[in-house]
Amino acid sequence: MIRNYLKIGWRNLTKNKVFSLINVLGLTIGITVCLMIFLFIMNEFSVDKFHKERKDIYRVMRVFGEKDEIPYLSFPYAPALAVDFPGEIKQTVRVMSTNGLVTLADKSSFDEKKLFVADEGFFTLFSFPLLKGDPATVLKDPSGIVLTQKTAKKYFGDKDPMGQVVQVDKERQFRVTGIAQDVPVNSTLDFEVVIPASIYQNESWASLWINNNSFTYVRLADAASAGRLKAGFPRFIDKHLSDLQAKTGLKFGLNIRPMEDIYFEPHSTFDSVRHGDKTIVFIFVSIAILILVIACINFMNLSTIRALERSKEVGLRKVMGALRNHLVWQFIGESILLTLVSCVLAVGLLVLLLPMYNQLLGFQLQVGWQSWPVYGFLAGVILVVGFLAGSYPAFVLSAFSPIQALKGKLKLGRAGATLRQGLVVVQFCISVILVTGTIVIMKQMDYVKSKSLGYDKEHTVLVKIDNNNLYDNRYSFRNELLALPSVTSVSMSSGEPGGYFDMHTFQAEGQQDVFKARTSFGDFSYVKTYGLKIIAGRDFSSDFSTDTLEAVLVNRTAASRLGFTPAEAIGKQISNSMRDSLQRRIVGVVEDFNFLSLKENMDALVISPSDDMRVVAIKLRPGSVNAALPLIRAAYEKAAPSYPLDYHFLDQQFDEVYQADVRQQKILSIFSGLAIFIACLGLFGLASFTANKRMKEIGVRKVLGSTTSNIVLLLSRDLLKPVIIATALSLPVAWYAMDRWLQNFAYRTPVNWTVFALSAFVIFFIAIATVSFKAIRAALMNPVRSLRSE
Repeated sequence: MIRNYLKIGWRNLTKNKVFSLINVLGLTIGITVCLMIFLFIMNEFSVDKFHKERKDIYRVMRVFGEKDEIPYLSFPYAPALAVDFPGEIKQTVRVMSTNGLVTLADKSSFDEKKLFVADEGFFTLFSFPLLKGDPATVLKDPSGIVLTQKTAKKYFGDKDPMGQVVQVDKERQFRVTGIAQDVPVNSTLDFEVVIPASIYQNESWASLWINNNSFTYVRLADAASAGRLKAGFPRFIDKHLSDLQAKTGLKFGLNIRPMEDIYFEPHSTFDSVRHGDKTIVFIFVSIAILILVIACINFMNLSTIRALERSKEVGLRKVMGALRNHLVWQFIGESILLTLVSCVLAVGLLVLLLPMYNQLLGFQLQVGWQSWPVYGFLAGVILVVGFLAGSYPAFVLSAFSPIQALKGKLKLGRAGATLRQGLVVVQFCISVILVTGTIVIMKQMDYVKSKSLGYDKEHTVLVKIDNNNLYDNRYSFRNELLALPSVTSVSMSSGEPGGYFDMHTFQAEGQQDVFKARTSFGDFSYVKTYGLKIIAGRDFSSDFSTDTLEAVLVNRTAASRLGFTPAEAIGKQISNSMRDSLQRRIVGVVEDFNFLSLKENMDALVISPSDDMRVVAIKLRPGSVNAALPLIRAAYEKAAPSYPLDYHFLDQQFDEVYQADVRQQKILSIFSGLAIFIACLGLFGLASFTANKRMKEIGVRKVLGSTTSNIVLLLSRDLLKPVIIATALSLPVAWYAMDRWLQNFAYRTPVNWTVFALSAFVIFFIAIATVSFKAIRAALMNPVRSLRSE
């Protein structure tokens, strides 16, 4: 019997090629999108799950004020925590992410951006498998170094890397003691080289509690240890940091974050580990469900309207003794067969599209074709979609009266037509929401790109000061650059707009409480190079010998929070209580500029001269970029001959801040297009059915003098009603959803009626084009052909 049902199902599939193609194409696209999103979600929720001890591993967070948390601590925390909480903490590991120049015996060198400085327990706490070496001892020797498999291949080719000697930053010799498997894509920690933290134990900075330079991970003894540890943190802070708190006026605290929560935790650009966004995950899941629903609706609609064609088949089967439940299972089986065909095609389509999808996501998805979740998902889709899409048509078809069916007097009735229109409304509601979302995101990204930021981001090259050679020769490097005719100015500072700006505490004149502000340490060319506007007072100047130690600039927001107008702020005293006791005087106020992301509100900023130089900003003359870059490279090679030049442009830095949002826009645009395409496939099928059903009526109307435009209007009117209703119903939902999304931005584009008008126009235009194509063909048909059988 089952074999017979399969034969009948396959014959029906091949007999009605247009309807079968629409169903298979719609389901194939829907299942492909779902499979793509399923792989993405699997990746997102598998992050750090490969660590065996993950349930007991926590990252210690530093707390400022009531809720501000950062993941970085200084080196003294880890040993102090281990001593003060021996019953709660079984193991502590510090991890400092940095970069370094690795030089081989043949003098070839590599600038490694993913270099970790870690305690010797790194490979016992975390489950990064070692291909060679003992996890317990690879970092015990201060001269040991661990390379990933890919890095070892890059350095030594096919030679055995174990025991090979390399030099890091031209200062220390290391011997390869271990080879680690390449870090999986679903890891928050990403490294290529690991060296022991013990090499820095005698450095002066390693004993300072105020630094923010490393992560501190702890492995707790049991589940109850987390509560006891949190309860003991205030005592720990009082013991070790009371003097620092009294000096800075800032209250510190500690918290712990389970490792399983790190990936989706709230974060800033300051945190160098990989992070995800649960909002994106929920958006993806919603899109997958909505697109699959659209495809299922197509199947239900087209299968139901085909019921009349199969009514005599059903009637004959019932007369021959077929039971209703047998017919139900037959039609559901046909639905499952069609879904199975679509699944096979979807897998093939996924294999073709996966490289482009990975590029769109920005990382490589791993497809585990040998793992059960993928096949379990496909089996679930086949069964669920097969039943969901096939259940209603099956019950409709199996309920036909055999007498009415065999007489050819069967009608689907008004209820069936109402349901079909209702399903079309649902389809286009989803399409309108997706299109509106795409338009709003595009509008916001255009707004972000075109908004005046208060600084000049054009023609500015940024070079990181990330090695000792460049730091030691930074002034000669600057002088070499200033001598170039294509360079207008050069500034060295602690950070650039779009990067991270430290939060420091200040004692300010006229303020009883501690004043908190972002800080940028910059030289006398800072304002000129970034094109900032002085609105009160003056800029730093070499004409004033005291400016280096006694002057600061503040932005408008800082002056306002201090309780002054820009003019009143000039001359007021301010001191950075986290760095030194120098009393500095505000000599100038700059207009607010968006040194942070546009997702964050404007914050107070204090700019002061200092030797804390981390980046060089080089302002070029317009049109001289190509000519200047080789000269900049030559100057860099002179200042830091062993290090390769790594530069980027300031406007690129700005774009990277919104990279995730741009990806959202692209993905949503593609998925919106697919949703509309699938919905229009269904609408095309309904138009075909309507045109075929009313063919004789069209012939009569043409004979009686109706024009082509009248007939097109007649056929299109009923089909476009659900589209109009869907647009009216979905626009308020779309407005609410996008208003919530825009809350992520402190500066956002207004969402006015033009957005919704454009969205409605796009949907309506596509729907009209789809329906009109079939309607025009029907209207142009020779009426003799349709009336010949009368």
